[in-house]
Amino acid sequence: MNILILGATGRVGSHIVAHALQDGHHVTVLVRTPEKIQIDNENLTILQGNVINKDDIVRAMHGIDIVISALNTDGTATLTESMPLIIEAMKNEGIQRLITIGTAGILQSRTTPNILRYQSSGSKRKSTHAAKEHHKVYDMLKQSTLEWTIVCPTYLPDGKRIGKYRIEPNFLPENGVEISVPDTAEFTFRQIKTNDYIKSRVGIAY
Repeated sequence: MNILILGATGRVGSHIVAHALQDGHHVTVLVRTPEKIQIDNENLTILQGNVINKDDIVRAMHGIDIVISALNTDGTATLTESMPLIIEAMKNEGIQRLITIGTAGILQSRTTPNILRYQSSGSKRKSTHAAKEHHKVYDMLKQSTLEWTIVCPTYLPDGKRIGKYRIEPNFLPENGVEISVPDTAEFTFRQIKTNDYIKSRVGIAY
C-alpha cells in the first residue's frame, strides 16, 4: 500500500512512519526539513515541501492509497489552512481514506452531550486554540465525501507502548486521563486495516 504521512517529523508522526515501514508499506512523507528524517529505507520517499502549499500537496498525493495526517497546531493555522488543500487533492486523485490525529477536546462532552468537551464548563484547558483548530477541521471533514477517521487522544506524554487502552466513538473513555505517544501512533496506524470508525471521531485513553 502507498501511504502518505503528513506531520512525519512530529512525536506521533515519526512513530507512524516506523509502523508503516515495518509493515512493508511504501511511505511518502512531505516535510519542510528532510534532514529531520533519520531513516534509510528503500520504501521511504521523502519530499521537501509545505502542507500549506497547494502544489506541494498535489505532488505528494500522486499514486497514494491512504493519507495519514499527524499535523499539529503549534499555535498556528497550519491545520485549517492545509485541510482544504488535502481534501481537494485527495478528491482529484480519487483517494478516499484519511486518518488524522485530533484532540479529545473535540469529542462530545459527557456532562453536556450536545456540545464538545472543550466548550463545556468542565474543560480544564487554559487555551482553546488547538481545540478550535481541530474543530474547524472536523467540520470540514464532515462536509467532505472522504472516508475519514479522527483519532482523539487525551493528554499525550511520550511514555512507552503499553498496547492496551480503551477506545470509544465520539466520546473520551470514562475517566480517561492520558495515552502515550507510541500507543496513539499504533492505534492510528491500525486504522488503515479497519472500517470500524469511518466518518467518526474516536476517543482513546488508558
